[in-house]
Amino acid sequence: MSIRRREFITLLGGAAAALPLGARAQQPTLPVIGYLSGWSPGDATDYVASFRGGLAEAGYVEGKNVAIEYRWAEGHFDRLPALAAELVRDRPAVIVMGGSTPGALALKAATQTIPIVFQIGSDAVEIGLVASLNKPGGNLTGVTALNVEIGAKRLELLHELVPTAASIALLVNPTNSTLTEGETKEAQAAARILGLQLLVLNATTPSEIEVAFATLVRQRADALLVSTDLFFLALSDHLVTLAARHAVPAIYTFRELVTAGGLMSYGAILSDTFRQVGVYTGRILNGEKPADLPVMQPTKFELTLNLKTAKALGLTVPPTLLARADEVIE
Repeated sequence: MSIRRREFITLLGGAAAALPLGARAQQPTLPVIGYLSGWSPGDATDYVASFRGGLAEAGYVEGKNVAIEYRWAEGHFDRLPALAAELVRDRPAVIVMGGSTPGALALKAATQTIPIVFQIGSDAVEIGLVASLNKPGGNLTGVTALNVEIGAKRLELLHELVPTAASIALLVNPTNSTLTEGETKEAQAAARILGLQLLVLNATTPSEIEVAFATLVRQRADALLVSTDLFFLALSDHLVTLAARHAVPAIYTFRELVTAGGLMSYGAILSDTFRQVGVYTGRILNGEKPADLPVMQPTKFELTLNLKTAKALGLTVPPTLLARADEVIE
């Protein structure tokens, strides 16, 4: 009796060993998405949620039928190439670049085979990410918020609100050279048309932002145009506080700075761009190729005004500008 029992156990063990590895695992192996961000996790919470929402639209839920490996640069763009290389070595099914032009360029340099879906603010063709918007032609596609291209429009709106301004400062992050060069070029061209002087200020840390504001005041700039770099979005409270302290009218790209007390913003709806990145990522997991997915561009840009801040600055918002606002905070 004991011999038969041992034989039965041996046979059972042999049968289990003969099963495929996936059948013996407690859970099937999930496809993995690599997610690279220039932000910290806390700063990116809302946009990662939008990304997951788009991913769910395509049929994928994190932890259920897909896994996501996150890498955060914490605002240090110099870390992006190493983080990109690390993700590429892990060979995920898709890599997402959530909101960084330098990160997207680092990923393009790191792999020509793993599909990449990006969210950036620059012209994807001009900076060399894709061959064309309609036919990307390689292993990259994604969404561009066109933040650089509408920089001239932001300057026009700021001048409309502060028509007496003769000199306007542009605050940029020099470590994001590709974005900064494009923004500066657009702003300089727009300033010439409007007959304005443009003062370019650099900042890479909170303390350098304070120095930039001190320079702005010393040089007597009348208003401020803040770069679309997500570094400044992460420091929204700091920026808004300094603008209020120095009584500087400022325009931003992201409405979050206006809800935090900033004067005005004009830009794409950022949550929508991240949702679309999630949709594209899911479609690639379902078998579509990046080369066949056109780079998406926003069709709507939002103008947000904070009347309370305008009043504190002694500004009267023109009725024509007020009528064009998509959101007015009172």
